Amino acid sequence: MAQAKKTVLSNYSKEENRENQIYENVFAEIETLELPLGTSLRSVYDDQPNAHKRFMEKLEARIRNHDREIEKMCNFHHQGFVDAITELLKVRSNAGKLKVQVTDTNRRLQDAGKEAINQSEEMIRCRVQQRNIATTVEKLQLCLPVLEMYSKVREQMKAKRYYSALKTMELLENTYLPQVYQYRFCQIMTENIPRLRDEIKEISMSDLKDFLESIRKHSDKIGEMAMKQSPQQRTFNSVVKKQTNTSDERRLHVANGTVPEHVDDATSEQLQDEEEEYEEEVLTAQDLVDFSPVYRCLHIYTVLGDRETFENYYRKQRRKQAGLVLQPQSNMHETVEGYRKYFNQIVGFFVVEDHILHATQGLVTRAFTDELWNMALSKIIAVLRTHSSYCTDPDLVLELKNLIVVYADTLQGYGFPVNRLFDLLLEIRDQYNETLLKKWAVVFREIFESDNYSPIPVANEEEYRMIISRFPFHDSELEKQPFPKRFPVSLSVPEIYKEFKEFIYASLKFSESLHRSSTEIDDMLRKSTNLLLTRTLSGCLQSLIKKQHIGLTELVQIIINITHLEQACKYLEDFITNITNVSPETVHTTRLYGLSTFKDARHAAEGEIYTKLNHKIDEFIQLADYEWTMTEPNGRASGYLMDLINFLRSTFQVFTHLPGKVAQTACMSACKHLSTSLMQMLLDAEVKQISMGAIQQFNLDVIQCELFASSEPVPGFQGDTLQLAFIDLRQLLDLFMVWDWSTYLADYGQATSKYLRVNPSTALTLLEKMKDTSKKNNIFSQFRKNDRDKQKLIETVVKQLRSLVNDWTLLCTPNRKRSV
Repeated sequence: MAQAKKTVLSNYSKEENRENQIYENVFAEIETLELPLGTSLRSVYDDQPNAHKRFMEKLEARIRNHDREIEKMCNFHHQGFVDAITELLKVRSNAGKLKVQVTDTNRRLQDAGKEAINQSEEMIRCRVQQRNIATTVEKLQLCLPVLEMYSKVREQMKAKRYYSALKTMELLENTYLPQVYQYRFCQIMTENIPRLRDEIKEISMSDLKDFLESIRKHSDKIGEMAMKQSPQQRTFNSVVKKQTNTSDERRLHVANGTVPEHVDDATSEQLQDEEEEYEEEVLTAQDLVDFSPVYRCLHIYTVLGDRETFENYYRKQRRKQAGLVLQPQSNMHETVEGYRKYFNQIVGFFVVEDHILHATQGLVTRAFTDELWNMALSKIIAVLRTHSSYCTDPDLVLELKNLIVVYADTLQGYGFPVNRLFDLLLEIRDQYNETLLKKWAVVFREIFESDNYSPIPVANEEEYRMIISRFPFHDSELEKQPFPKRFPVSLSVPEIYKEFKEFIYASLKFSESLHRSSTEIDDMLRKSTNLLLTRTLSGCLQSLIKKQHIGLTELVQIIINITHLEQACKYLEDFITNITNVSPETVHTTRLYGLSTFKDARHAAEGEIYTKLNHKIDEFIQLADYEWTMTEPNGRASGYLMDLINFLRSTFQVFTHLPGKVAQTACMSACKHLSTSLMQMLLDAEVKQISMGAIQQFNLDVIQCELFASSEPVPGFQGDTLQLAFIDLRQLLDLFMVWDWSTYLADYGQATSKYLRVNPSTALTLLEKMKDTSKKNNIFSQFRKNDRDKQKLIETVVKQLRSLVNDWTLLCTPNRKRSV
């Protein structure tokens, strides 16, 4: 029991000791730590519910212990504190005295050292000033070059010496400013230098823009001078070549020992004059434009390290200017001055670029100029092709060609390829030929309009020689005839031949200076002459032949003219050969198409003769006024027919100048047409009745036609060939006049038939018209009473003719089907 009680007490004692230790730790923390004390207090309240009470008890006990300790300490030191207070009270009186003495001593000491202090301060100030002056002089010696350089920069900029200003700024920035960088004015200078560089860039760029504007304005003048110098240089070179040839010839004479007594110095003088004139008039791009701005700007941007920007800007602006230069005026094609100004601007542009290319290093490159040229060349060709197509004046086209040649030669002299321009000239040559053809079409029409279409009368030898000089006419019979005499051709022939020569000369003008061989020029001339023959002259002849006012006499003269023009083609070929010195026997030489051209025109004229002649016959036929029911003929041929025959006689007399076949064909055509017209008159549906008297009168007219045919109005017909034109009419009229129906019907279809050319349908038509007349005519009525057999014969013949017509129709029907 005692042991258990002892154990409990021991445990209680341990627990209390542990709790006391905890509180001791908390109190130690509270006494040593600053607020907040949350952590320490939280450890107190976390253990037991009555921990607060016990803590407060322990805290009060702790406070009481501290109070007791404080009280003990105060009691222990109280006597010493009282003694210290007593000592301080004793010292206070002595301290006051000491203070007064120290104050007085200090005043007297201050008064005694006041002068020395002033002198020492003055000495210190002087020494500081001396040191500052030395330092200032030293620094100013460093700053003076900087200020001088900066002032120099401002003066150079004021004098527009920007490149020198940049060099000075570079020296200032790299050499002088680093020595005095600590001063504010140097910082200001350092800040100003980039602005000055930018200002120089802007000014130089402004100068460049002014330069670009200047060359834009002066491109026309520069190009004009360059294009003037091109033909001058070519002329000068030709004179030099001639002088060289003359010198070689003189050396040859000397070598042969045949030196001429007189040496012509005209060539040498001409060379000297040409050289002096050339030297006087030579003006280059530098003479017209100041290139210093572009050089200066290039140097400035190179120094600033921005050369690439400058090059890109310059090239960009020049590309824009190239676009403006290549843009033509809308009315450029109206005058040669418009083309000249256009070419001058382009030449001036590329002359400037060529100068920049050779005067600067890398500002423009050959690749850049080639790119510009290729772009410009394509645009130029397109512009010229378009605007030249508007030109209708061959003189303007020729001047354009000369301008293009000079333009090409000029730029070729500067190293630009111009082959495409010469290819364009070949296109323009075709257009030039077209304008020439149009011009000569008007000339030919005027010649034809003014021609009287009569042989040219020649009164004396002088007139004869004048005509011969204009047209190569050779006729031995005509030469033997006495004056006055007549050329077979009319006035238009020598005029047309002369115009052909003028055309060849005009075409030759374009072929000059094209750098083409004689063979090519010969081919060009022959082709253009062929076009004049086949298109222009042929078209004018065709139009002339179709005109209403051209009569038969005029057509006959036109055929004669065409024949002689065809013969003159040989002389035109010789004329071209004399110009080009190309033999006509050359393999590729083009021949003139005169034979085919004039053959077609002649055939057209011949056809028009046949047409007009037939039309004239129709006019006479329309005057016919037959009384188809007459009982008896007049006893003579109709008046209209006699007039027609007289007209034909007079007309065919004019045909004696025509080739025999033409006159014979015209005569045969007229007779056939007359025969056909007379046959149609008999068979006309509007003629309902025809009497035997009308047939007899019609027979008299046909007899006159046969007499005309047998009179050989045109020589050359064999036998009764011309009379065969009226054979159909003759056999038909004989059939009705003789009333030989038995023979006709019996021999029908046989080759030996007397009425082989009489068609059954034709005979039937005419017989029915006569039958209708017999029914309504009183005389024929009396005839029926007296001769009923003849009436029955007519009816029988009509039936048989209808049967023949039906058989013929049935016979022809299968043939038609087979042909289909």
